[in-house]
Amino acid sequence: MKKYRFLSVLLLIPMALSLLLPASAAIGHEDLNLFCTNAVLLDASHNELLYDMKANERAYPASLTKVMTALLVMEAIAYGRLSPGTVVTVSQTAVENIPPAYVIGSFKPGEEITIEQLLYCMLLESDCDASNILGEAVDGTVEDFVAHMNRRAGELDCQGTHFTNTYGLHNENHYSTAYDLALMMQAALEYDLFRTIIKTASYTVPATNLTKERFFYNKNALISNMYYSGYVYDKCIGGKTGTTDDAGRCLVAAAEDGEQLLISVVLGSGPMPVPGDSELRQGQFRESRRLLEYGFDNFHRVTITRDSEPVTTVKVTMSRQADEVNLKPQGSITRTLPKSMNLDDIETRITRFADEVEAPVKAGDVLGLMTLSYNGEVYGELDLVAVTSVERSELLYKKEQFFNFFQNTGVKLILAAAGILAAAVLLRLLVFRKRRRPAGTGGRRVRGRGNYRGVKR
Repeated sequence: MKKYRFLSVLLLIPMALSLLLPASAAIGHEDLNLFCTNAVLLDASHNELLYDMKANERAYPASLTKVMTALLVMEAIAYGRLSPGTVVTVSQTAVENIPPAYVIGSFKPGEEITIEQLLYCMLLESDCDASNILGEAVDGTVEDFVAHMNRRAGELDCQGTHFTNTYGLHNENHYSTAYDLALMMQAALEYDLFRTIIKTASYTVPATNLTKERFFYNKNALISNMYYSGYVYDKCIGGKTGTTDDAGRCLVAAAEDGEQLLISVVLGSGPMPVPGDSELRQGQFRESRRLLEYGFDNFHRVTITRDSEPVTTVKVTMSRQADEVNLKPQGSITRTLPKSMNLDDIETRITRFADEVEAPVKAGDVLGLMTLSYNGEVYGELDLVAVTSVERSELLYKKEQFFNFFQNTGVKLILAAAGILAAAVLLRLLVFRKRRRPAGTGGRRVRGRGNYRGVKR
């Protein structure tokens, strides 16, 4: 059975590789006509795409960049290199050359402030000098931190991302994708401090050695009404806003309902007309909420099984007990699927590792795969296992061994060599005897002539 196990490993390699890629549950199941250029909805609990609108096309991320900046700070805290209470001193290089429109906290060189306070400034009101200060705290220089951002993006398999700064200043070489930004958000949400900050509506930074008390408010209208009203969503647990002329208005947001965690990304949106509303609405918030509500309302976790009956057979040799064994699927596949989907429409494809196997076969031996798919999209694979055991016939087995022994190429060569050697010996004996027989006869004739007693003439 080893050769069949080896074949099963080969067939499972593509499946294993496919697990490294995002699964998509009925992408494009419904056209939401979103008011934006790019969007994605990710089931972050199970890494499954629920909606894709140019999700892998490059776009400008604006201040959604700060999600990656925050992630690297969270990881530095987790590794013990920093702590939320670590006090850093603002450097001149951290705050210089930042366009005035991007400066909110107005941090001064020589000012002392904690890592946690900087994170609140950066994530709530999108303070850009805080991003640079945090970058220097993690890696020493802004340049080294940006290189760190790009390395980490690669580790997260963000294939369409490249950063040139810590906070999202527009640059043609500073880009990402909706899907990549969802992956960054997914990684950052693993940290409780990040979750706490992005859900906070307002935060007060106490007076420092150089600046009086400062107040910061969450720009995410799904959390706070401070900047825009009418968008608060009770299932939203936070997010990050971003806006530039080239990027448009953007938002990455997360929402939870029980154990279901969804992440939405909306890029390239802006003020939009809404039927029945005389005022323009903020598309980044309205469309993000629509995406999240769509996910919760239309998808659920479903367990797919196919293990009730045998689905195929495999011939069995070397046994008098049975000449075939039944195979049935084993296990289950759990996916996030549309609630409207009929599970009976899921297609199955049977793959047997071999048309026949040699006994013994044990119940539960994996002899094939069942692939489940819908509209050409593979949902997963189930092992096909033997339903019963089949014992080997020792008589048939030994007979086969005997036959196979003499069919072995090496044995055939040895037997052929032995035959040639035997023929050579026999030939040599025959030739030797032929050569000696005439010599014996000639001797007798000579002796006959020596005894001739005829009449002399």
